[in-house]
Parts: sequence; structure tokens; C-alpha cells
Amino acid sequence: MTEGVKTDVESSPPQTPGVPAPRKALKSQLLGGSLTLLAGSGIVGVTNLIYNVATARLLGPTGFSHVTAVYTILMLLSCITLSFQVVCAKYVAKSDSAEERAAIFAGLHQRALLAGVGIGLLMFLFSGSITTFLALPSRVLIWLLSLSMAFYIPLGVRRGYIQGVHAFGPLAINFMLEGIVRLGGAVLLIALGMGVKGAVLASVLAVIVSYFSALPGPALTALSFRSVAISAGEGIQAIVFFSGQTVINNFDIVLVKHFFPPAEAGFYAAVSLVGRLINMCAWSVVHTMFPVSAGSRSEEKDGSPVLFTSLALVSLILTVLIFGLWLIPGFLWKTLFGAHFELGGYGSLPQLLILYAVTTGVYCLSSVIITHEMSRKIANTSWLQLVFSGAMAVGICLLHATLLQVILVQLVLMIALLTVLSVPLLRRSFHSAVSQTYPSLELRSLLSEEEVIAEFLRSEFHHPEFDEYRHEFDHLVRHPDLTNRRENAVRQALLFLRRGAMWRELPENTQWYEVELAPEDLARVRFFPRANWRRFAHGSFFLRDVMERIRPRMEMAFRSAFLSKLRLLSSSVQENLANPTILLIGIDRRSPLTILDGNHRMAAAMLCPSVAVLERLRFICGFSPDMTRCCWYSTNVNTLLRYLANLARNFLYDPQSIIGRFQDNPQPDRQI
Repeated sequence: MTEGVKTDVESSPPQTPGVPAPRKALKSQLLGGSLTLLAGSGIVGVTNLIYNVATARLLGPTGFSHVTAVYTILMLLSCITLSFQVVCAKYVAKSDSAEERAAIFAGLHQRALLAGVGIGLLMFLFSGSITTFLALPSRVLIWLLSLSMAFYIPLGVRRGYIQGVHAFGPLAINFMLEGIVRLGGAVLLIALGMGVKGAVLASVLAVIVSYFSALPGPALTALSFRSVAISAGEGIQAIVFFSGQTVINNFDIVLVKHFFPPAEAGFYAAVSLVGRLINMCAWSVVHTMFPVSAGSRSEEKDGSPVLFTSLALVSLILTVLIFGLWLIPGFLWKTLFGAHFELGGYGSLPQLLILYAVTTGVYCLSSVIITHEMSRKIANTSWLQLVFSGAMAVGICLLHATLLQVILVQLVLMIALLTVLSVPLLRRSFHSAVSQTYPSLELRSLLSEEEVIAEFLRSEFHHPEFDEYRHEFDHLVRHPDLTNRRENAVRQALLFLRRGAMWRELPENTQWYEVELAPEDLARVRFFPRANWRRFAHGSFFLRDVMERIRPRMEMAFRSAFLSKLRLLSSSVQENLANPTILLIGIDRRSPLTILDGNHRMAAAMLCPSVAVLERLRFICGFSPDMTRCCWYSTNVNTLLRYLANLARNFLYDPQSIIGRFQDNPQPDRQI
């Protein structure tokens, strides 16, 4: 059921199922895989909602609380299943050979099977104690659950392999199959008179069916039993993380079942459904991010593009889901679950649903940060999460006068967890641009802003946005009179037709210089992470790193409009036919430099046989100690928020009106 991952290159050959293809752009992998899993998660979420609504209506609050408590035990034990899954996915994603992937799968699957059988036996032996603690009607419910452990724990290894080879389609199908079997089995078995036992048995059958349908693919038909070392630290990290996660996501239901009467526990179980739906949709991004980040190259440093893209996707998903819940009228929930779920003294169901959804959403953002660090190293944040999960359990034990109070305890702790995780992340992102220094650049001359705008416009004037102005303003662009204020204003307005949002992000105290760039200074130059450069960056946008990945594609004559453009520009640069001016920005003379304008021309120059061609280029650099606030220089949450604020602030600015006034009155000003 696995399938390979295609590259972004148009001429890429078909891939063998079950074998990872050459890695495509991280953003494309992340977006494509996330959308696939999000679609599957949406279907699973709807299926689970129907399952819970059906069991709630068929069994009532008391019976529903029993079913939810048993299912929550399964979710708590998922920390072991998910630990095997994430370790398998990480090692498979990093592996380069089919034999090694097969050995990883075989070794982990054997360990998972032993763990599943052992856990199942322990549950069977202590079924009486578990039944008493949760006030369940029969220990048979725990016996059924113990049976599923022999399949549920190894299921994580099977899903981990599929995830590791980026086969997100089959992974989504497997999740959907589990939900469909659980729904269909519960409705059928409850209708046959099995009641709570029937609903629990349906969950067991869903696990078994999912296990046998999660086929690792043709690549593992002949398993290799060659020993592959799996770091104990990886396993401990995974168990610590998922232990904390399962406690945060599920242990509140267990405690409510213990502290509250069955009917009220059933009411809370209905509220918790929205949390599971939101968590499932958010994890569609995490499931994609983890192997993409783990399989990326070590020189990608902190992998910020993957992390921030994932955070943005999860934030968008959370916003849509929470806003959608807010729009749903209250009577609909009562209609879905039945009149028994309207309990006095605990607040209305819609209010608690929204509050629980916000709580889960805050935690999902924390999960993205922690799992991203896990994909790249042994992360201490897993232990931090475990501490907060313990604090949550203690907090609920101390404060559980009402269901609202239970949710508020979790919300406060989840906000605290996200804050603790975000502060070092934001600090690291904010200072990443200045983390390395270089020899001081040689400055040739100080330039005015008007001269830089004129040079910038000259390189942009061939774009279609200027078609209607090209004939009238060609002389003004090609032969600028920098002493004429009206001409300067028109050139700025023309530039702002295309690059206004870019120019306005530059700090007001930016000083422009013509600089001399020696060959050794190329190590500090980088592209802004946009468009086609992402395909070749693999996380590092420094000029030399990107060009090392572009050159082999050029030599192999891949069919690509982007590469064809570079070939053409390379000839133009050698023959002095291209605009030689490159605009750069930086903090100071010792900081890294980002190309503001001239990405393609700079890359084309690097493709020339001799670096002497760099002597034909003119480099203009804008320096400001506040350049880290500019998203074109340092892309992070802070700078992106500033960019959005500037867009809103200048929404009504119309450069065409300035150009129109010049056209209506073309008489030149007196020179100044």
C-alpha cells in the first residue's frame, strides 16, 4: 500500500512503491502530505463524531461514559504505539537503502509484538482493579481491551514505516478504515443487544482490521534480519513525549469518570469529542512534518522553514475549526446527543465545547514545537511536557468542583506550556540572523535612497506590471535625474506598483552603500526563502549551498523553466547584457547578507566558468541595526506579524494616483 515520493523535477522517473524517492522541496512535501492527511483526518473526524453521537444516543450518558472510559484507556496506551511509530518513521526516513529499512521494520515489529502481548497480559491480570477504579459495569470490557494490545502496539511500527517512506495516502486510508470499522461495528453490535460490550468490541475489531491492512509494501516481502542499532535515547524520548501527550489529551476523562457521577462524566465525554477532533486534524500536519524534518539534511541547522510552515498550517486548521464550532447553534448539539446531555449547573454544552476546543488548540501548537525538535535531536522539551502533564493531573485532583473548573485548569497549564516553549524559539529565531559574523566588507561610497530606488526600478521595469507605462517613462527610468523631486516620486510610485510591500519592510534608518564583494564574501550571501529557491535549498538558503544543488541539475539537462532561465541569464551575465546591479541587505559590515533584488542574476553569475565575472557586477547593500525586524532578512513569527501589520496599514496607498498626477502635469520641477 505504500507509494514513493516524486521529486519536483518535471522529468523525474516513476518510483518503486515502498521506496522513498529523491527528496523534493520541504515545503511541497509538507503541504502535500499535510493536505492528504488532513483530508483523511477530516473523514476520520466526521466518522468518529458520528460514532460518538450514535453510541451516546443508543447508550445514554451512563453507558456512553463507560465506553469513553474504556476507549480512553486505549488512548492512554497509545503512547507506546505512537512511540514505536515515531521511532520507526524517523529511522526509516533517514535510511538510504531498502535492506536497512527492512531491518529496522523487522526489529521494531518484533519488539512491539512482545510489548503488546506483555501489556495485554498485565491488563488481564489487573482487570478487576481497573474496573473498580473506573466504576465499570463488567471486567469483560477490560478483557476485550487487553486482547487488542497484541495488535495495537505493533500497528504503530507498521504505520511508522508507511509514514517514514512518505506514503501519506495509504496512511490516511488506514486511519479512515479504523474509524469506519469502529462506527459500523458499534452500530451493528449495539443493535444486536450487546450494549456497552458491543461498542468496546467494535473498537477492538477496528484495531485488528487496521493492523492487517497496514501493509508495509513490496519492499518488505523478504525481510532482512540484519541487526540495526536503535538508540535507546530515541525510544526513551518517544515514550516520554507520548506519555505526556496521552495524559494531557485523555487523563482528564479518566479523572472526571472517577470524581463525577456517571451522567455528568458522560456529559464531559461529549465535550471532549471536540478536543479529539481538533487534535486529529492538527496531527495530520505533525505526521507529515516529522519524516520530512527527520529525513532532511543535517546542514539545515534548526529547520525553521519546516517548523514555521507547520505552525502556520496548524494555526489555520485550529482557527477554521474553532470558528466553525462557534457558528454551530446550541440546539443542534442537544439534538445530536439527546436531551439527557443538557445538565443544569455545568454550563451549556456549546460554551464548554468552545473552551475545550481552545484548550486543545493551544496544546496542539506546543506539540508541533516539541515533535519538530524530536525529529532532529534528543529534545528536553519532551520531559517538560511530561512535567506539565503531571501538573494537570494534580490540578484536576485538587480543583474539580465543576466541569468548567476542570477545563480552566487545563487551559491555564496549556497556555503556560506554550509560553515556555515559545520564548526560546522566538529568541532563537530572532537572533539566528546574527549568529555568525564575517570579515568586514569594504565600502566604496554612500548612496542616497533615491539612487537605490532608481537602480531597483531599472531591474524591475521589464515586468508586465509596467507595460502601460514603459513607453512614457522609459527615459525617466533609463536616464534618471536624481535632482528632480517629481521624477524621484514617480520612480518610487512605479517601483511600488510591484515592490511596495518589499520596500516598506526595510527599516527607516537603512543606509545604502556600494560595496566590494570579494569571492570569499560569497559565503555570507543567501537567498530569501521563496519560490523556486525552496526546491533546491533543503533548508539552507546560503548562496553556495543552493548552487551546489543546482549545478548537478544543470549538468544533467533537466527540463525546467527555472533552470532554463538561469542558463539564459548566465550567458547574458558573461556578455554584459544583464543589469549588473545586485541589491543586498544586512545588519552591518560583518553580518550575513540577503539578496533583496537580483537572485537569478547572482545565481547565473555563480554558474559562469570563472568567478571573475563577479567583478562585472555592482553590489549595493543596505545596512541597519534593525534589519532583524525585516521579514526579507529574518523570517520568523515576529517579522511576519510586522509584515501583515504593514500591509494593513498601507492597504489604501495607491501608487497609480501619483503616476496619474505626473501624467496630467508632466512639466518638470526646478532642479534642486
